[in-house]
Amino acid sequence: MLLAAGAGTRMGRPKALVRDADGVPWVLRSVDVLRAGGCTGIAVVVGAAADQVVDLLAAADVAIVPSLSWQDGVSASLKSGLAWAAATDADAAVVHLVDLPDVGADVVRRVVAAGRSNDPTQVLLRAGFHGSGGHPVLLGRAHWAGALAAAHGDRGANAYLNAAGCTLVPCEDLAEGNDRDS
Repeated sequence: MLLAAGAGTRMGRPKALVRDADGVPWVLRSVDVLRAGGCTGIAVVVGAAADQVVDLLAAADVAIVPSLSWQDGVSASLKSGLAWAAATDADAAVVHLVDLPDVGADVVRRVVAAGRSNDPTQVLLRAGFHGSGGHPVLLGRAHWAGALAAAHGDRGANAYLNAAGCTLVPCEDLAEGNDRDS
């Protein structure tokens, strides 16, 4: 799932609508990254400028998941996305953020591949960049309730991921993993 609901207040516009140097909106680029990284059944969580974002996604073959309380922060987006995932038969979800333009499909592939040897419902992995946790996160279904309980305001599931012993998959050779605010 791609979390793309924020208003991007520090950037001055919703990050889903920002375009890269080639003119491709970050939301479409991020969907392509997930798909090329091996993800199927992709959902995009929308909120700020939802109509414009949905228009951009018209031909992208993704599920649109509205985050009705997106103003509450990333926790609202995560909750909306995991509620969507819970209604599917998915054993795990890849959680990615729209504002990571340097994170490519190779990072997604590496994180997903690292989870293949585990029970998919129990997997708990995230991309690591220079020893710090980043995105994408591979979250098995058994961890969804814990992630939801930890998510409040503009804080996602980091507290849960750290407490539950989330394994970092080193990816600093592929990207920096820094979110963009300008």
